[in-house]
Amino acid sequence: MSSLPDWLPSLHRFEDFGGDWERYINEVFSVFYGDFVSSQPKFQNRWVRCRRDLISGKEAGFWHCTSDGADESNRTPDLRRCERIGWVRAVIEHSQEDKVDCWPNDRRGEKRWLLWLNEEFLVILAERTRKSNGFRYFQLITAYCTDEEHRKARLRKERDDYYRSING
Repeated sequence: MSSLPDWLPSLHRFEDFGGDWERYINEVFSVFYGDFVSSQPKFQNRWVRCRRDLISGKEAGFWHCTSDGADESNRTPDLRRCERIGWVRAVIEHSQEDKVDCWPNDRRGEKRWLLWLNEEFLVILAERTRKSNGFRYFQLITAYCTDEEHRKARLRKERDDYYRSING
């Protein structure tokens, strides 16, 4: 990885838990819970919430930040995502920093914001409005490492097109 900012928390490594998956995933979850359930960060002066529906006793938003796969009930744990669970909130809270590129896009008919740290770690937020009272917030969609060159190339193009459009 390139030079990382000092505001990033330490990694939570599986090796540090002696191979005990239950203990490890519970620790990773406790970080997520503190960052997104018992409190919430803000992005653009709006709260960031996670999906609260439970899967295997933990919020769906947690599983999207720590595992991979299209099938909600059968995702594969991703140790690199797990290790960086503390980075998700940190990237959101430091989205104005030089090392974080931030731009909107439309996905699946909704406006999403991409926060990309050092072209290495991506956090995706979706704009939401509560129908009952008009409350506006962001929902954490996912976060993951961007290692594949084809994905980086697509993200770079999207980011660069956005920055060109706002800077003329």
